Amino acid sequence: MSDIATSPGFWNRGISRRRWIRHLAWVTPGYAGVHARWIEPDWLAVRTYRLNPKPTIRIAHFTDIHHRGDEGRIRDVVGRVNRLNPDFAVFTGDLVEEAPMFAPALDILSTIRCPLYGIAGNHDHWAKVDFRLAKAAFAKTGGAWLKDEAQLAANGRVRLLALDRLPALAEPADGVMNLVLMHYPAWADRLPYRADLLLAGHSHGGQVRIPFYGALVKPHDVGRYEMGWYDTPAGRLYVNSGIGSLQVDFRFNCRPELAVFEV
Repeated sequence: MSDIATSPGFWNRGISRRRWIRHLAWVTPGYAGVHARWIEPDWLAVRTYRLNPKPTIRIAHFTDIHHRGDEGRIRDVVGRVNRLNPDFAVFTGDLVEEAPMFAPALDILSTIRCPLYGIAGNHDHWAKVDFRLAKAAFAKTGGAWLKDEAQLAANGRVRLLALDRLPALAEPADGVMNLVLMHYPAWADRLPYRADLLLAGHSHGGQVRIPFYGALVKPHDVGRYEMGWYDTPAGRLYVNSGIGSLQVDFRFNCRPELAVFEV
């Protein structure tokens, strides 16, 4: 045994073993609550995945910002993307929840120093934002705001298939990497084709994840695709846990994420 365990003084400083255990039982949930509310929502994880032994293209992916005026958070994402120096970046929906926040968020995103391609999420549609603003802001980066269309990126080496609804209008092409951008992960079960890589958001990873269990709550059109990598009928899917939060700015065991793919 260690000295501290055998020393009678340790347990006789006004607290018994039983009271000490009870004290820990109260303190631990309290700390977890503080962490989930004040630390983890701003603790951005940058995860890099090498999909090719000799990669020639670097792609940055972020999603679900849900911008409510917290400029520091979105500026942090932009700064990280710029330091990574990707060939291009992609955004897979839910920039805002309310229309007045759309233009300020786009002003910050337009400072990304690589082509930025993006699609809308359900909250962008529900907020009835002016998508013409997104087209102008994304074009400023050399990229594009897309809706049910295909777009070449990385000097023609990547074909982006941007989905805003189903059935999908654009289809994969030969001789290029076919990359699907979609907001809803469960759409991977409904696509009529296979692609090289599919990227989605929407799930937020559940925001609160219990070890060995997973997400406590999931939005619609997520299915089994909560967070991370999955093999699907349409190809290999990565579900990003997103940047912002739904309803309450609260995350536990589910850090906000910027994903990088080297292909």
